[in-house]
Amino acid sequence: MIPELRRRAYLGAMQVASWLPRTVLPFAAPSRPELLEPPQVDAAADTPVEPVAAPAVARDTAPAPPVERPKIEVPRPGAQPRQVAAVVEEPAPVEEKPARVAAPPPRFALQLLRAGDCALLVELPTGQPFQSRDPAYILLKDLLRAAGLPDSPQLLGEPVRWPLLVRGNLDQGPEAALEFVQSFVAARLEEQPSTCLWLVGLPAIRFAGEGDEHSYNRELQIDGLGACWALPGLELLMEEPARKRELWQAMQRVRQRWLA
Repeated sequence: MIPELRRRAYLGAMQVASWLPRTVLPFAAPSRPELLEPPQVDAAADTPVEPVAAPAVARDTAPAPPVERPKIEVPRPGAQPRQVAAVVEEPAPVEEKPARVAAPPPRFALQLLRAGDCALLVELPTGQPFQSRDPAYILLKDLLRAAGLPDSPQLLGEPVRWPLLVRGNLDQGPEAALEFVQSFVAARLEEQPSTCLWLVGLPAIRFAGEGDEHSYNRELQIDGLGACWALPGLELLMEEPARKRELWQAMQRVRQRWLA
């Protein structure tokens, strides 16, 4: 047996505060559990309190096996931490409506006339009132005579020229032109009723009768204006004389309206 003082010196040199034998030594006192507890620190002196030494043990004993510590997982470089992906709801795209582009204002000039029991809304080819020697006016007089109407029509108001304003923010598109022309003609016909309204020229047919070039030589029934007869423009009749024959045939069917 090693003397107690030498044993303590060996253990102090190896910085071993306590030790346990691998096997139970014969005739040795049982080990005390408090020896396995970590050393206590004195708060005042800040030095560990040396535990009470264990009783003498045999020379050939060895320290107890180290206690396994739990492994701490260290993240590897470049590894992405595990995160729960959050579902982000993107707002639904707002459908943008295309900006409404205002239609350019149409350009035309119309003159309202009266011959017998008929009213005539005639396109002015030059934009100016008819003159007695204008070829278009001479052709109009020929049409009136062929229809059995007076060949000296009476003016009903000033010519209607569109657009009304050169500048400004006023809506002067096709719909506004249609509403204005129909209102103008309806007001004049209310003052002087007629049995039939001639629409001479495409602008008169479009903005009073709501028709197009397919309406030539046809009868139209327009709300507020009554019975209407659509004719090609005077310039078109002069440029394409073959249209006069179709016009004459249509006139034979329609003239009973104002000759009855």
